[in-house]
Amino acid sequence: METYVQKAQSLPQDLKVIIHKTSMIFPSKKTEKKSVFLSNIDKVLNFDVETVHFFDANKDFPPKIVAEKLKKALEDALVVYEFIGGRLKVNSETKRLEIDCNEEGAGFVEASSEYKLNQIGDLVYPNPAFGQFVHKNKDFLKPGDVPLCVVQFTSLKCGGFVIGISTSHTIFDGLSFKTFLDNIAALAANKPLAVTPFHDRQLLAARSPPRVTFSHPELINLGNIPTGLESGLCMDSMQVLDFNIFRLTSDDINCLKEKAKADSTGRITGFNVITAHIWRCKALSGPYDPNRSSTILYAVDIRSRLNPALPKSYTGNAVLTAYATAKCKEIEEGLFSKLVEMVREGATRMSDEYARSIIDWGELYNGFPNGEVLVSSWWRLGLEQVEYPWGKPKYCCPALHHRKDIILLFSPIGGSDDGGVNVIVTLPPKEMEKFQSLFYKFLI
Repeated sequence: METYVQKAQSLPQDLKVIIHKTSMIFPSKKTEKKSVFLSNIDKVLNFDVETVHFFDANKDFPPKIVAEKLKKALEDALVVYEFIGGRLKVNSETKRLEIDCNEEGAGFVEASSEYKLNQIGDLVYPNPAFGQFVHKNKDFLKPGDVPLCVVQFTSLKCGGFVIGISTSHTIFDGLSFKTFLDNIAALAANKPLAVTPFHDRQLLAARSPPRVTFSHPELINLGNIPTGLESGLCMDSMQVLDFNIFRLTSDDINCLKEKAKADSTGRITGFNVITAHIWRCKALSGPYDPNRSSTILYAVDIRSRLNPALPKSYTGNAVLTAYATAKCKEIEEGLFSKLVEMVREGATRMSDEYARSIIDWGELYNGFPNGEVLVSSWWRLGLEQVEYPWGKPKYCCPALHHRKDIILLFSPIGGSDDGGVNVIVTLPPKEMEKFQSLFYKFLI
C-alpha cells in the first residue's frame, strides 16, 4: 500500500499557462437543427466534468500538428455528435431541460505552459493547479454562453502536451465519454468511427403514466426547488478540505478479497471489496454515533440490466445509483464480508423494474441520490488506453473537485493492467486524518 502525503503547497501552484487563442469550432458538415430529449438521469447531472489527459513528446507529432489534427477531429465529431455543438435550454411548454441543437459550436482553446511534463509534479496527485489545463465552459466567448464541451490544448516546453476537456455531464456518462474519445482518436487518424454512437435517449424516458414500484430510500425529494439551468447534483463546497490519494495495489485488493471470503460464499469482486472498505472508513471517520445510519452510493451501468438491453454504444447517461445502508455500530463491529455482501446486493437490486422505477420517480419528483458518500469509479474505464495517432496518454485524471461526499476511483499511471487503483478522497482535515488511519488499519 502507498499514500501520497505531500500537500498541495509542495506542488507547483502556477503552471504558467498562457492562453493564445480561444475560438468556437463548428461541425465540418451541415447538421440538423432540433431539440434533443434529456432523460431524468441526464437532467439531474447538470454540472461539468473536467478531465486532464497528459501526453509525452512524440517527434513525429509536434504540438502544433497535434492541435490541428485534434481541432479537425472535433469538427468532424460534431457532425456525428451534433448535440455537443448545442446548448441547454428549458422547454417553455414542457418545462423540461433539453439540448437545443443550434450549431452554436464547441469551445477550443490553444495554450502553452513554461513547464516540462516532468516538472509539474506527480501526475497521480490531484494538484489543484491542473485546473489551469481546463477552460471553464461558463461565459466562454461571451457573457451567458455555456458550450456543452470545451477542449483546451496546452503545449509544454518538452514537446509534450496536455488535453483538458470540460463536458456537461448531461451529455455523457463515463462509458459514452470513453467512446467519444475513441472516435476522436479514429477521426484524428483519418479512420472511420471506432464505434457508431447510439443517440436515442427516449429509450430512458419515463413510462406513461409513471409507476414508482419501490420506496427508493436512496433518493431525496427536494420539493419545488427550481430545476433550471443552474441546478444540479454537484455544487462546490465552501468548507476547508484536504485531499489525498490512497493507492491500493493488486495485493491490497486481494487481501481485502480474502477477508471477505472468510465468511462468504458469494462472488467477490474487486470493486465490491474496495467500495466496502471505503464505506467503513468514511462512516467511522466523522463524529461517532453508533446509532447513526450510514448510506454509501455507487454508480451502476444499467445498459445490460434493462429488458431489452440498451446498446453498449448508447450515448448519454445510462448509470444509476445503487446503495447500501447500515448503522455505524454494525459497520464498526460487524464482519467485513457482511459489508461486501450489502454492496453486492445493492448492485443486484438494480433490475430493469428497479431502474425504470427510479426513472419514473424522477418524472414525479425533483430530487437526486442522497447518501453519506458516493463512490464514482473511473477505474477500468480505459481512458488511458485510447490510441491517438500521437500515442496513448501518459495519464488521465479528473481536475480536482472539492466534494467531500464524492470519492473517485482512478487507474494508476500505466493503466489498470497491474490491478491497482487510486482512491481520490477529499475531506475536512480532522476527518481525513481519521480516514487515513482507518484505511491502513483495516488493510492489516
